[in-house]
Amino acid sequence: MDAKLADFGGWDMPIEYPKGVSNFSGGTLAEHFAVRNKVGIFDVSHLGKISVKGPGAKDFVNSMVTNELNRIDAGQAQYNLFCDDSGGVVDDLIVYEFSKDDIFIIPNASNCSQVASDLIANAPSGIAVKNIHEEYAVLAVQGPDSTKVLADLGIALNLDYMSFTKTVLPGHENLGEIIICRTGYSGELGYELLPSWNSAVEVWKILVAQIAKYDGRVCGLGARDTLRTEMGYPLHGHELSLEITPVQASANWAVVFAKESFRGKAALEAEKAKGPTRVLRALKSNDRGIPRAGMAVLDPSGKAIGEVTSGTFSPTLKVGIALALVKPEFKIGDVVQIDIRGRMSSAAIVKAPFVESHVR
Repeated sequence: MDAKLADFGGWDMPIEYPKGVSNFSGGTLAEHFAVRNKVGIFDVSHLGKISVKGPGAKDFVNSMVTNELNRIDAGQAQYNLFCDDSGGVVDDLIVYEFSKDDIFIIPNASNCSQVASDLIANAPSGIAVKNIHEEYAVLAVQGPDSTKVLADLGIALNLDYMSFTKTVLPGHENLGEIIICRTGYSGELGYELLPSWNSAVEVWKILVAQIAKYDGRVCGLGARDTLRTEMGYPLHGHELSLEITPVQASANWAVVFAKESFRGKAALEAEKAKGPTRVLRALKSNDRGIPRAGMAVLDPSGKAIGEVTSGTFSPTLKVGIALALVKPEFKIGDVVQIDIRGRMSSAAIVKAPFVESHVR
């Protein structure tokens, strides 16, 4: 499909598809707007997959993550943070509950091995942890027309947000069972399909043909990044890392301090009580400047107060937007400056997301 490729976590990943699909033009902007207004599909099979099985598997995983898995049941998934003892974020991931004794985890590609190793090192007797990366692919169908695309394929879904089911493609039963979860990384109505690794190419071809009927697009990491940045979603290595804690990243909504214990709890409680030295803020340009990761953020007097973690041109708003770690005294409504290659660019601290969410 003539994708423009680049290395991402050791994988050759599509940045964009300049020629698009069928007779429709492509490129990051076209892909972005397809997801916002119609439908787009992403091959994100580089994402990790880990199986945790055995008596008490759910309780064990719950002791390792910051959110509360007891809030979900079989057939539901939950966003989680996987921290180390110091409160640093090893990874952010999605936990699927097949049953209390069968948990499925989707971490980021570059962190899958570390998450699996940490789980193995801490697993009690009777719990089996396996890195099953190449057992499943991950194909994301995102956008307002995503439900219609799947319905036209014979998959009629009535899933709540972050719920999943297992099904087959009618007429393509030979492709085997597919896990379908109502989730995504775009801020739009969407689903992530997990077919077997061996059947993924055929499922992808079926989806490509189907989205063409809706003026859809195949999408790369470029659009994935502009979409998630408009939503204020974190990307591990940028807004979350071993050095950037959930307290700093304004991700306390994914940390349940009332839990009896979880890895990193003591450190995070201490940081929360003391107050973080930096916090994540959303910035919207007041001029034509386009912020990029690593650029310095300054107060109106020119004093450094932080750094951009992610920045891009917002196709929807048609201005530069950014996420940045800054001193906590700088709040929504304040005006700051961003050093864009030696030129000071004005930006306002705003409330994320930058655009309205439609995930529910």
